[in-house]
Amino acid sequence: MESEKKRILIAVDGSKQSFEAVRYAGLVLPAGRAKITLFHILNLIPEDFSDLRNSFEFLHRTVDFHTWELQQRRSIEDFMEQSVRLLLSQGYSKDAVSIIIKDRKVGIARDIMSEASKGYEALVLGRRGLSDLKGLLFGSIANKLVSHLQQVPVWTVGGHPDPRKILVAMDQSQGALRALEYVGEMLLGSRAELLLFHVSRAMVVPRSGYDGPVLPQQEEYWFEKAQEHFKRAEQEMEAIFNQCIRSMKKKGIDVSRIHTKIVPGVFSRAGAIFGEAQEGGYGTIVVGRRGLSRVEEFVMGRVSSKVLQLAEDMAVWVIQ
Repeated sequence: MESEKKRILIAVDGSKQSFEAVRYAGLVLPAGRAKITLFHILNLIPEDFSDLRNSFEFLHRTVDFHTWELQQRRSIEDFMEQSVRLLLSQGYSKDAVSIIIKDRKVGIARDIMSEASKGYEALVLGRRGLSDLKGLLFGSIANKLVSHLQQVPVWTVGGHPDPRKILVAMDQSQGALRALEYVGEMLLGSRAELLLFHVSRAMVVPRSGYDGPVLPQQEEYWFEKAQEHFKRAEQEMEAIFNQCIRSMKKKGIDVSRIHTKIVPGVFSRAGAIFGEAQEGGYGTIVVGRRGLSRVEEFVMGRVSSKVLQLAEDMAVWVIQ
């Protein structure tokens, strides 16, 4: 039914990575259950020139702004047509794809956030666009949107990710459970393979005592404690995994395509998540905005931030 379709906003800028974001979203979502809006903020005047627009001498000697603006509009319209054709080839109907092109009002990031807040279930964008140099580690617009748009899930797309394999990073927090529930709702009817992945917290084993080095028998004691710690964490997460899988099965999701994995504590949980996705060929990593330690960072959990930095050639979903 039309009311059941998920509303997806794809912010595009005419770049190759932006087009890749359209391709990815069209493939990862079941075509019959999504309505996609292609959205572009038209930056009519380069910001560096905005103060000079009224200078007749400057305009006469350098550039015809009207011509430049017309070229920008035609370029993005051509991009939109190509994107629509791509989505139609992926099985979307014409009435499931719409286009919005707006002039910049406040700023590109803020204007996108304003539109994304109008009832969309996801904001999708390329990790970097036409202005790669603005953010050496992470595109400047993408970085602002992920950091500040906290009420709408944000999908950043880097490289050419495979949409058929998705890793969901899990812990015992409500944020992680909400993230998994969101994935289930978005992918109902999809044939994607899911991995529910948990990295237990590392237990610090002391290497020295107050009276000198830790003795061999003390090392054995702490090693046993670490094993017990992992075993308890493993049992707790297995119970959560089983509960989640039962819930997803009730919603009609094919649970035969859901796998689980728990690894012992490591000192870089983000590195373990990224490494597992890389090794297993997962094109998408899903993380909660915050995990168990809400005080780690004010805006976004430490693990989520690090995963975003590492996964340059993957899609990363950041869920509130």
